[in-house]
Amino acid sequence: MSGVRQTDDVLQQIANYAAGPDAGSTEAYDTARLCLLDSVACALLALNYPACTRLLGPEVHGTIVPGGARVPGTGYVLDPIKAAFDTGTAIRWLDYNDTWLAAEWGHPSDNFGAILTMADWLTRGGRIPSPLQGEGDGVDRSRASPSPARFTVRDMLSYAIKAYEIQGILALENSFNRVGIDHVILVKVASAAVAARMLGGTRDHIANAVSNAWLEATLRTYRHSPNTGSRKSWAAGDATSRAVRLALMTMKGEMGYPSALTAPKWGLQDAWFKGQQVKISRPFGSYVMENILFKISYPAEFHAQTAVEAAILLHPKVKGRIDQISRVTITTQEPAVRIISKAGPLNNPADRDHCLQYMTAIGLIFGDLTADHYEDRMASDPRIDGIRATMTVNEDPRFTKEYYEADKRSIANAVQVHFKDGSSTENLAVEYPIGHRRRRKEGLPLLLAKFKENLESRYPRAQADRIAETCLDTSRLDAMTADQFVDLFPESQPQRSVAPAHH
Repeated sequence: MSGVRQTDDVLQQIANYAAGPDAGSTEAYDTARLCLLDSVACALLALNYPACTRLLGPEVHGTIVPGGARVPGTGYVLDPIKAAFDTGTAIRWLDYNDTWLAAEWGHPSDNFGAILTMADWLTRGGRIPSPLQGEGDGVDRSRASPSPARFTVRDMLSYAIKAYEIQGILALENSFNRVGIDHVILVKVASAAVAARMLGGTRDHIANAVSNAWLEATLRTYRHSPNTGSRKSWAAGDATSRAVRLALMTMKGEMGYPSALTAPKWGLQDAWFKGQQVKISRPFGSYVMENILFKISYPAEFHAQTAVEAAILLHPKVKGRIDQISRVTITTQEPAVRIISKAGPLNNPADRDHCLQYMTAIGLIFGDLTADHYEDRMASDPRIDGIRATMTVNEDPRFTKEYYEADKRSIANAVQVHFKDGSSTENLAVEYPIGHRRRRKEGLPLLLAKFKENLESRYPRAQADRIAETCLDTSRLDAMTADQFVDLFPESQPQRSVAPAHH
């Protein structure tokens, strides 16, 4: 950066961390490995939904990209910008990938759209842009080291730990959604940082790419009534795509914006946060990866996971008395009240999978919750809206307090069903979802079962077994090159019937 223009401290900290040595505990690497497999499994399951697959592939039909990046589970070979979109979109489509809840929330596994694409493309011989020199902006591009000729799965895990950490630490005390910014801005920032590094970028390159990512704050109205729509399912894929583009542009010599956050009036802090600073509240390490939340049992917005679990546990006691329900009480944390408590019509699956009442009603009625339960044919069941109409949602201050406490980070919900004869179920509370670090031992076999089941949604059982056996051999998996890993997931076909969906 120019000596005249002081680089924002946040940009410097991100660049120093992204360019620095690997920062991950054994637990972080073990968890990152699970995150990678879970993310690919989520992408494979999403390929069963035409509303997702219609967005995939070359923008111009028939376009061939020699030496391009592969999209797992498809036959597509694309330029890395579109491949990042496709991979990121498929991972995120069903809202079933891992997540992170703090002052801001999001899905750190979205970053695999960039990481997997860049590693695959570069390992297959993708050409790194030649940095330009002498542009007059003071950036020393001559020190940019060439990217490694090959990336292993272990390398991808290292980059995932860093991307998760950047996104998650920025989310701890900075709430972008409260000022109207879509939280995928943090995916852009994290993916831009690691993509620039994967291209061989220096700290200056990384800061430049990240500064451009901060400039791309966008509205989040498509996540909320009356505009809730399917964009929320491809927004993260778009964010990883933009991050890859920005990293590539940076390596070609495109300038950065040193005070993107702090510039008076026009910087992000003044323009969006009324001067409040963007905070990095703890040093970057591997905290986020170690504490990541897996969506194991249900493809549901995470603030509702424990409500769904409670509802399913109550299902045996209410399944024969659905028509006798007089009232259902849901007790929850403040973020769930603010984000996913909805009354009235729900217009599409994207609306339903972010409705606390809808998801709880499904659990009570069916004793399960799958992606198919959000589709129109299931939503037309009159019992669902009948139960929703009886529901009240209340905040429990303790649930809210422990949601934010660093040593607890619970995501609690309680559900109680009242009947017309005056009887009721117990007020059943579930404080930690199955995907929480506190339930990791309990959740691990279920997470691996999810991986296998999603494989079998696209591949014949014998092929799925071979893929799973390879992926669960830790030393063998870590040593694989990125292209070998992606090639484990060739073009596939649905192995079971799935409802045509508009998600």
